[in-house]
Amino acid sequence: MGFGGISVWQLLIILIIVVLLFGTKKLRSLGGDLGSAIRNFKTSLREGEQDNNADDADAPIEHQKDPTESQQQRTTDKDKNAG
Repeated sequence: MGFGGISVWQLLIILIIVVLLFGTKKLRSLGGDLGSAIRNFKTSLREGEQDNNADDADAPIEHQKDPTESQQQRTTDKDKNAG
């Protein structure tokens, strides 16, 4: 028994058909392109994490505002505009 009900023989037949359709050179270049794309993706993820860590270290800690404080500010602004 293979993967999901597909036997090893069926997988080999599919592999042979794919090689016949695309050829080994095309599959080799496709594999190389896929490998370089994954490598670039991992590199950019690492760079993004480093940038985020650097930004977090440089940024001051901001305190969250009290929601009732912003409601009081809006009420005060309305009173100023009305009068």
